[in-house]
Amino acid sequence: MSSPQEDTIAAIATPYGEGGIGIVRISGPQALQIAQKVFRPRRPPYELTSHQVRYGDVIDPSTGEVIDEALLTYMKAPRTYTREDVVEISCHGGYLVLERVLEVVLREGARGAGPGEFTRRAFLSGRIDLAQAEAVLEIVQAKTREGLRLAHEQLRGRLSREVEALRREVVEILVPIEAYIDFPEEDIEPPPQEGVREGIERVIGRVRELISGYEEGEIWRGGVKVVIVGKPNVGKSSLLNRLLERRRAIVTPIPGTTTDVIEETVVLEGVPLRIADMAGLGRARGPIEEEGVRLAEEKLREAHLVLLMVDRSAPLEEEDREIFRLLREEGKSSLLVLNKADLPPAISPSEVREEAGVEDLFVISALRGEGIEELKRGMVRAIKERHLKRGEGELVPVNLRHRRILEELEGVLQGLREGLDRGIPWDIVAIELRRGLSLLGEIVGETTPEEVLDMIFSRFCIGK
Repeated sequence: MSSPQEDTIAAIATPYGEGGIGIVRISGPQALQIAQKVFRPRRPPYELTSHQVRYGDVIDPSTGEVIDEALLTYMKAPRTYTREDVVEISCHGGYLVLERVLEVVLREGARGAGPGEFTRRAFLSGRIDLAQAEAVLEIVQAKTREGLRLAHEQLRGRLSREVEALRREVVEILVPIEAYIDFPEEDIEPPPQEGVREGIERVIGRVRELISGYEEGEIWRGGVKVVIVGKPNVGKSSLLNRLLERRRAIVTPIPGTTTDVIEETVVLEGVPLRIADMAGLGRARGPIEEEGVRLAEEKLREAHLVLLMVDRSAPLEEEDREIFRLLREEGKSSLLVLNKADLPPAISPSEVREEAGVEDLFVISALRGEGIEELKRGMVRAIKERHLKRGEGELVPVNLRHRRILEELEGVLQGLREGLDRGIPWDIVAIELRRGLSLLGEIVGETTPEEVLDMIFSRFCIGK
């Protein structure tokens, strides 16, 4: 790929489809020149002034044909998103109109932008660091207000400031060690080992705090993973439909109707839940159900919260008890749901509590909708108590890439702490501390390998 200074890129920056407004974005050294060729203001002055919106027509320079009326905004570098000259053409949001506008822009010297290339140029120009660039995608994909707030925190540099604070602490540990190694003729005393150890302990503690926030951040980004578990025909699909307040899963009296995983998202009291209805756990009745059970067990392992469903109108069976044992082995946070309250009971709540080993119990009728609101409140309460423990402003946004780097950093520092106890040479201590600094640089993009950058920006849409 050419450097940002050598070429000009363009793309449709709004979603494909019909809409009131569509935007074609241009960035690079030829942006103004291309705009002057394809845009004709309706009235003078005809020159384009930076950071002013002009009304006119987009034309095909080769024929003079008017493609669409539009608003054009020219923004001169460096006061732009990419720190290059940027032009945005706002026209009608039809697919054909946008394609025609982009076609003439490309013909006049721009090339089509790759996924995330505008944001990548903002990163390469130093306008934002890599963690902030990732926040742009988080903002676009946010599913809840809290998830959006966390993404904005990251874009404003919350994580970057934490990383910079960690780097300063590591540098403070490293400087006296480097001085002792590099200037032996100055008779500099080696730093006190206990002081170095205490400094490393402080950094490890802060790194662990950042890592611990990953799961909570993922919940706000992608939702709490909730699975509905139980033997076939206990009413799992009916419960899913009630929680979603619409019919999503097929419900029949035939056991084993659900053979695949059905997953939908619902927001309760501001908390996003990804609820999965699955094949009944337990004995499979053929190869299709066997695959369904395998997928169900996989989803169970990933779950934050389990809704354990039992048919209240029938005695407990060995199949129920097998599921109880499986959940105890997995150690999952669970709510016990006794369904079919519209039928005469065959088991008591205390009996099921004792056998399942789950204290929180809700009696419902998925058929009639009885007890559903109470169950919803119980789900939100359990999630907040068990998974969302930090107050607003306490959580530092950490994604999976950041977590993996921080875990590697923790391993380096733990190894260094143990090495100090064994009396490893100071030059090895310095090497490992510099390695830690390099890892922190990967989070903000200072030492990130090119292939990792390619992977990150490939997740963006074209035009962002």
